[in-house]
Parts: sequence; structure tokens; C-alpha cells
Amino acid sequence: MQINSVKDFLIYVQTELKANRLKLPTLPDIAIKVRDAVSDSNVTANKIAQIISTDPALSARLIQVANSPLYRGSSEISNIQTAIIRLGNGTIRTLVTSLVTQQMFDAHSPLLKDYFQQIWEQSVNVSAICRVLSNNVPYLDKEEAMLAGLIHQIGKLPILALVDKMPEFKNSPSRIDKLLEVAHPHVGKLIMDSWHFPAELKKATYEYINFERNSGAQADYVDVVQVAFLQSIIGTDHPATRIDWKTVPAFTKLGLETDVEVLEIEGLSDEIELTLATFF
Repeated sequence: MQINSVKDFLIYVQTELKANRLKLPTLPDIAIKVRDAVSDSNVTANKIAQIISTDPALSARLIQVANSPLYRGSSEISNIQTAIIRLGNGTIRTLVTSLVTQQMFDAHSPLLKDYFQQIWEQSVNVSAICRVLSNNVPYLDKEEAMLAGLIHQIGKLPILALVDKMPEFKNSPSRIDKLLEVAHPHVGKLIMDSWHFPAELKKATYEYINFERNSGAQADYVDVVQVAFLQSIIGTDHPATRIDWKTVPAFTKLGLETDVEVLEIEGLSDEIELTLATFF
């Protein structure tokens, strides 16, 4: 199929999906099982530990994260059950999803590898800022805000998987970049429609790019991602750097001045660095 526009590409995506030639990223079973288990108010730390322990690599990473400066307590943790007790069910649920999400950014093709790495680094930067920004909004969960940042550009992954098979894109980085920016919210919505996430978290993947969006008086995860994203691209050549922050309702809803760079705020920048260290 000849791709002459983003619309053509999205039609191509639907065609490939229906023919089972394109697989959208899916959450590993262990993440779904943990989220389902945690939704039960009577679940025990032992039960959650049993689920997580079926994946030794994930168990090891969770213990490592529990001992990281971001979450560290007075003593070192050596087993997953103690990590669950220290961090709490809600944090464990989100951390499991966040850590398995990182696995989706692994690629074998040289073209995909570079792009996946760039997208992952951008996503982690946004997630770290999201976590800090959510401190201003007590009714939002800071771990969920972090997860919203991690997944906000996940729609780019299947786009790259398709582009890697299309010769007309191979030697045209600018064309790939344009396609990624315009099409990823649409593909992100397709992915989120199949994931077991709360609706307000799903929207972070496809509504964050609408900077005129105003969903009401209360800030939500999309607002947090929007501001974090705009903060993360300061000093780059991304087209969104031309947006006048005064026209973005999310700043007001988060109680932020539009001339403030959170990366330079003492205390906040330290917490951002600690969050970044969790994933790098």
C-alpha cells in the first residue's frame, strides 16, 4: 500500500491489525494478575508475593527498586513480601506495570533500537516530572502519574514496527519523525482500548497532545502529562516548544506559573533525579 498521508497510514494499521500481521503491545499476564489481585481489599502481601515470585527477574527488580533511594527505608529488603509490605499494594501494582512496560521498549532491528531507546528515555523523563508534579494534586496517585508518563508515547512502538518493514521509510528519518508525532496518539488509543487501565489513565496516551484541552476544574493525569511533556522538551527543537504555555489550561489546574521550570526548583529536581535512577 502506498502511504501518502497519516490517514493512509492509519488505514494501513487497521488493515494489518485485522489480518493479524500487526500485534499491538499487550500487558504481560503478571501485570494484569497483580492489578486484579490488588483490587481485592482482602488480598494479603503473601498472595501478591506468590504472583510476583513466578517471575524471578521481576521479583529481583522490585527488591532492587524497594531498596533504591526513592523508596528506601531504614533497613535493606531481601525478599518480595517485605517489599510489598513496605511499599504498599497500590505502589506495587503500579511499579509492576511500570517495570514490565520497560520490556516493550526492547528491539532487535538497528533502526528500531535507536528509536525505542530515544522514546524510552523521553518517557522516563516525562514520568519523573509527572511523579513530582502530582505532589501538587493530593487526589492523584503519584505512582499512577509516573506510569502515565511512561506510557504516554507507547503508540509509537507499533508504528515503528510497521515502518521497519516499509522500504519507503528506511532512508527518510524526517518522514518517520513526522509520522510518529502525528499518528502515535491514534495508535495509543488502540492500545489503551485493550489494556486493563482506569479510563483517566488511558487518556494520557492520546489526549495529552491536545494542549487546549480542559476537562474541568480538577486536574487529571492528562494535565500532569501535558505539563511534564512541555517541561521535558525545553531547549529542544520539538515543534511543541513553540506553544505558548499561557494558553495551556493544565498549568493553571496544577497551580503552576507558566514561567516556572520544575527541573530547576530545589528539592523537586532532586526527586526527579531519584525517579530517573529507578529506571536507568
